[in-house]
Amino acid sequence: MTYVEDFAPGANVLPPRAWLDDDAARVALSGDWSFRLSPSVADAPDDLKDPDTSGWDTLAVPGHWQLSGYGAPAYTNIVYPFPLDPPYVPTDNPTGDYVRTVAVPADFAGSRIVLRFEGVDSRFAVWVNGTFVGWSSGSRLPSEFDLTSLVTPGSEAQIAVRVHQWSAGSYVEDQDMWWLSGIFREVNLLALRPGAASDVFVHSSYADGVGTLRVDADVAGTVDVPELGLSVPTGVAVTAPVEPWSAESPRLYDGVLRTDGGEVRLRIGFRTVAIVDGVFTVNGNRVLFNGVNRHEFHPDRGRALTEQDMLDDVLIMKRAGMNSVRTSHYPPHPYFLSLCDEYGLYVVDECDLETHGFGYEPQPPNLPNPVMDPRWRDDLVTRMQRMVQRDKNHPSIVIWSLGNECGMGENLKAMYDAAKAIDPSRPVHYERDTEAEFVDIYSRMYTDPAGCAEIGADTSKYRNLPFILCEYGHAMGNGPGGLLDYREVFEKYPRCQGGFIWEFIDHGLRTTIDGREVYAYGGDFGEPIHDGNFVCDGLLFPDRTPSPGMLEFSKVIEPLRIVADGNGGVTVTNHYEVLDTSHLTFRVAVEVEGEQVSSEVLAVPAIAPGETVSLDLPSFDVSQPETWLTVSAELAESTSWADAGHRIAWGQVRLDEPVAAVPAGGSPAEVSAGVQGISFGTVSNARLEVWRAPIDNDVQPGVADAWREEGLHRVQHRVVSAGERDGAWEVVTRTAPPALQWGLRSTWRFVAVEGGVQLELTVVPEGQFPEVLPRLGITFEVPKVDRVEWFGTGPNEAYVDTREAAAVGKYTSTVADLQTPYVRPQENGHRIDTRWATLDTLRIEAIGTLFGLTARDWTTQDLESATHTADLTPRDATFVTLDIAQTGVGTAACGPALPDRDKLHTAPATLALRFTQ
Repeated sequence: MTYVEDFAPGANVLPPRAWLDDDAARVALSGDWSFRLSPSVADAPDDLKDPDTSGWDTLAVPGHWQLSGYGAPAYTNIVYPFPLDPPYVPTDNPTGDYVRTVAVPADFAGSRIVLRFEGVDSRFAVWVNGTFVGWSSGSRLPSEFDLTSLVTPGSEAQIAVRVHQWSAGSYVEDQDMWWLSGIFREVNLLALRPGAASDVFVHSSYADGVGTLRVDADVAGTVDVPELGLSVPTGVAVTAPVEPWSAESPRLYDGVLRTDGGEVRLRIGFRTVAIVDGVFTVNGNRVLFNGVNRHEFHPDRGRALTEQDMLDDVLIMKRAGMNSVRTSHYPPHPYFLSLCDEYGLYVVDECDLETHGFGYEPQPPNLPNPVMDPRWRDDLVTRMQRMVQRDKNHPSIVIWSLGNECGMGENLKAMYDAAKAIDPSRPVHYERDTEAEFVDIYSRMYTDPAGCAEIGADTSKYRNLPFILCEYGHAMGNGPGGLLDYREVFEKYPRCQGGFIWEFIDHGLRTTIDGREVYAYGGDFGEPIHDGNFVCDGLLFPDRTPSPGMLEFSKVIEPLRIVADGNGGVTVTNHYEVLDTSHLTFRVAVEVEGEQVSSEVLAVPAIAPGETVSLDLPSFDVSQPETWLTVSAELAESTSWADAGHRIAWGQVRLDEPVAAVPAGGSPAEVSAGVQGISFGTVSNARLEVWRAPIDNDVQPGVADAWREEGLHRVQHRVVSAGERDGAWEVVTRTAPPALQWGLRSTWRFVAVEGGVQLELTVVPEGQFPEVLPRLGITFEVPKVDRVEWFGTGPNEAYVDTREAAAVGKYTSTVADLQTPYVRPQENGHRIDTRWATLDTLRIEAIGTLFGLTARDWTTQDLESATHTADLTPRDATFVTLDIAQTGVGTAACGPALPDRDKLHTAPATLALRFTQ
């Protein structure tokens, strides 16, 4: 057995230590390396003691070789893409050799010279000047090697690294992401001077306005914090009045540790994490995690992120109102954690561990999960120690996590003990400890709101530990829906402390298929085993633009609740953890039928956390129909993460009393009914619509398959009768699938009105009809439309369970911009509760019941058959759907079934519309 298939974590690797911002000299080894890829370990020449690289290629470090044309990416969610036969891996094991010559600076003389790798996937070995140095595993963890005896300062040194795509370590790195290989984080050559601190542990707690600081180091020295007037020896605790660190107010103090050999710059945040009466607190305040799971991803670079990429992620989170991030399912680049310290995000730092493909607690004759197998114990414990040691000085990290989806086993308890031995100050999380045997936080995935409420209401369960959803609100495709239900539970039960949306970003790799640029997902690279577009389940599209799901989540988690008080006024509740509202400006605007008639700043006294106040509003004329008042809270001044004027929260109240609309009378309109549908004016082929291009939340749980069994995807339309009746032109149609004994009988009554046609539609189900419909409405074609204007909800799409972010107003868009570019095309672009819409010169008005508006340059069938957005080619007409209602979107692709409340139950329905030119 070679080191590739060894259970051990490595050989000749230095002990783990803290990531430091110090003055140690270093040579950055990012850039081009000579590179050679061999198809297997056996095919890789045994020449790294003296490699001749003259015929080799070059490859950039950091990076993944699959994204540079060597091999191909592969995606699996749970299953391994190789046989389960640990610790063995396939003979077909691509092996990449990297070689680089570096000039070792003369001033490295007298220092300990260390080669540091921040991340290499999956296992690698190192040679320097022809001598084998050692090997390491743990792809998302640092590894250091002592080269002092192997290199000569003032001379060149040759570094050779052999990286294996598959190794024993691959069995414990099954983390629902692309399998990508190579040196994907930085490499540095360090000079650690004698007398310089190489490991530091900052202990900084807070209570009652006072911070306590103690800095431990492997070399004695003095810690200076000028802003606090502190100068104290290492190992000695000192107190001082301080401002605490929290996600909302991330106060950091600059410090310096000085030793005889150098300096370490410190960023000190005073905060205390504690669990009090079953509630997780920071500085004594209950925390509600409005968080997200974050993989490291870029559509071109995979997991090789730049500092700008990381900053972009943090700014996106802060601007969206998120306060926390779970580093699923491995420690992130340390720079990201420094940004979380600076900008303010609570972090659940998760170990580089997942073994989902073995199943949870498998029993013989099945193989044991690695967390149950003592042969893996040292590797798993070492992984935990490496993470805790590297990241222990970040105040943003408030919880350690053992890993993800490994079932239960003794090795996990050993990892827990190892973490506590290093750092007893932070609680430890692990979701698969389903009975809370040893963890400090009780956690679940995808529990429905009712289940969360049961846990919150019964403090006798699970040792009365704080409860979080480490994953919920699965954001795959069109969704997530129903987030408001979770918020209400989190705010009702103190023990229910929020959770983390799955996940932050779609992992669509930018590539070209058939000459068209697309975001690729599982199967697009020819993988024989893959999990399709399950890798695209983020709040952001791959290019980091927000999806409607991101906007919905941001609205749901707003720190202020601005709602009608029931008496014609507005109340504001402050849900901030520590901030009052003195940093915000409140504005009130009034619109009548989408036109603004007034706007002014409100004088609002500072509202303390947890308080609710009623706003003193000016008096407004409420005699006009569709009079809407919107109160917004904006940043009064710029912050590090957003400009002044950035909207933090908003609420909308209707001021007038709705008046029931009455259809107008008139004479029968001229319409024609034929094989393709009903036509009048510029409207062609109008017919009943019950099908939608299945969204991921329809497909994954089999809902769409059940709908197909009911024939909903292939209904046929029959004209039963057409003619003048009771002052209208009446067309009766029956919409029904072949082979089945049910249908929808529709009566269409058309009356001529000034400039157009009025339609009254009645739909009655017949026979053994399905219990639930995807949608119910009418669809038709009009000549190619350029611009659409509408009065209703917007500006983005909204469905019955994703409408919190939708404000009533008047909006304008092109048809192209009405589309939502989900990586796998599916139903999108629906605007619920539309009052009227104009499509170029055609105006459509609701009479009574509001309609849902969708306008596209392709048909529903086109949308359903496309596999990528590039497959969608605009047609010569525009296709419009006006829905009476549509089933909600939910999160059932990986989560609870859609609640009955949000389903469109088959029942008689009506719709009245006016079409004018």
